[in-house]
Amino acid sequence: MIPELRLQACNTAPPRPQSDYVLYWMIAARRTQWNFALDRAVELARQYRRPLVILEPLECSYQWACDRIHRFVMEGMEENDRRLESKPVLYYPYVEPLRGAGHGLLAALAARACAVVTDDFPCFMLPRRVSGAAKGLAVRMEQVDGNGLLPLRATERVFPTAHAFRRYLQRSLGSFLPERPKADPLGRLSLPRLKELPRAISARWPRARFPLDPSGFPIDHSVPPVPTPGGARAAGKALERFLEDRLDRYGEERNQPEKEGTSGLSPYLHFGHLSAHEVVHRLLRRAGWTPARLSKSVDGSRRGWWGVDPSSEAFLDQAVTWRELGFNLSSKRPDYDQFSSLPTWARSTLQKHAADPRPVVYGLPELETASTHDPLWNAAQNQLRREGRIHNTLRMLWGKKILEWSESPERALEILIELNNKYALDGRDPNSYSGIFWTLGRYDRPWGPERPIFGTVRYMSSSNTARKVRVREYLARYSEAAGVRPGAPPVPPRSPHGGG
Repeated sequence: MIPELRLQACNTAPPRPQSDYVLYWMIAARRTQWNFALDRAVELARQYRRPLVILEPLECSYQWACDRIHRFVMEGMEENDRRLESKPVLYYPYVEPLRGAGHGLLAALAARACAVVTDDFPCFMLPRRVSGAAKGLAVRMEQVDGNGLLPLRATERVFPTAHAFRRYLQRSLGSFLPERPKADPLGRLSLPRLKELPRAISARWPRARFPLDPSGFPIDHSVPPVPTPGGARAAGKALERFLEDRLDRYGEERNQPEKEGTSGLSPYLHFGHLSAHEVVHRLLRRAGWTPARLSKSVDGSRRGWWGVDPSSEAFLDQAVTWRELGFNLSSKRPDYDQFSSLPTWARSTLQKHAADPRPVVYGLPELETASTHDPLWNAAQNQLRREGRIHNTLRMLWGKKILEWSESPERALEILIELNNKYALDGRDPNSYSGIFWTLGRYDRPWGPERPIFGTVRYMSSSNTARKVRVREYLARYSEAAGVRPGAPPVPPRSPHGGG
């Protein structure tokens, strides 16, 4: 049975047990293992003794649609196709060839369904897609929350800081840890199998045939694919590599830009190719962990609560506390991506200093092409353009300088969201919005002394960052982006009072 807190009806229509199949609309948890929504779909198919159809679509009209995102998602779809070929389900991958071509596919499939199950993901366009689709269906639609260890509906509180959320987790998470999705919900599964969809559906919305090249779709071709491969198999390799080669050094090296000390898992978590439950389960099993190790302390400390080694504690704080803190806010506040969602103190101090003269003002074109006077910032932006990521330590500096170089904090936020969501593989995610908004004071506190532009929002500089962490090799590696001529002078900054 799916935990009750993770299951939510999206409409009031009834199920239709005598219809042709159960439909799983796979839109966020794009994987065949460790997937609560797939567990629920299998549960209903067994209950109704009907086939299971899995629809995994990819449209081309979403904001920031580009070769980078399309390639990553399509690689995951291709792997799902291979994995499900021998399973007693009908997997139907659909990649929209033209904008709007996929309209009506879900409704056509739902018209023959006993029930529709989908993923609950509280960010980007997916909540609107699910809400809008559910209203038009005459059959029950349910969404299932498999986002993190803590169910989104476990609390209605929005936590202002990681410390406050950590204290809540230390009081509450233990009771949810035994609840995890099945590692292989389709293993040894016996269901009636639907061989094909009705011709009227498959002719109008043809099944994707892999491999596919993103260059053939009407999306942004200026953002190329990255070397990081998509899919559950690549995600599993990345997890194995992290646990075996990097975890023991994580506490010491994750903040060093010249080291490959981070987990590298965030794109796979974002696109649903990897489950947070599997990550934590694998780590704790490796550590020989038992629930008896959990500390009884609820003081919000970052260390010691899990009862594992320091590097594992540090990673769990990032993967559980910080990651799920972002999901907490985005699931409770529709304005999670708006300036209005900042804490009152941060909005007040930024608005107080909004008219302060800027040392330079860069517009989006200069920032996007890494054409500023600051070599370290340029390197971070080049890494984002080239690899779809910025090292965690430098991502904070990257955001702070955009605030300093923009004509207003509101404009800085627009640029941060645009660059992050356009280029980052793990953009458009609650966790990445946490990082963007931390730049402007979310989950932080006032810091003195009060400064121009920043007010009491935490300040960072490139020179101080370069003194704290080693960056010489990082600068050499990312001194230029593809298409930027080595040694080219930066674009002159605009007047401090010029346009943005």
